[in-house]
Amino acid sequence: MRQAIRFTLRFTLYSRSYCHLCEDMAAALAAFMARAGLAYTIDIVDVDADPALVARYDELVPVLTADPAGPELCHYFLDEAALRRHLGLQATHAA
Repeated sequence: MRQAIRFTLRFTLYSRSYCHLCEDMAAALAAFMARAGLAYTIDIVDVDADPALVARYDELVPVLTADPAGPELCHYFLDEAALRRHLGLQATHAA
């Protein structure tokens, strides 16, 4: 008998305090993952706590990466097409 292997996807959201786009991206990711039926965790990292992160992401915040060392998936807004490609999911078409 085959046994399904379940795993939890991991993302990092580079964010900052009082950032409505950051909150919007986290909510959009939650909705996307719920629709896809996929388990995930998200680490939210405050870029302002680390000068190196400010230098790298300052004007791009929020930035979503696949995991701390993974590729940058999107910034400013959730790019569902990029997320689907990363996850190997088929595109959905609105009727």
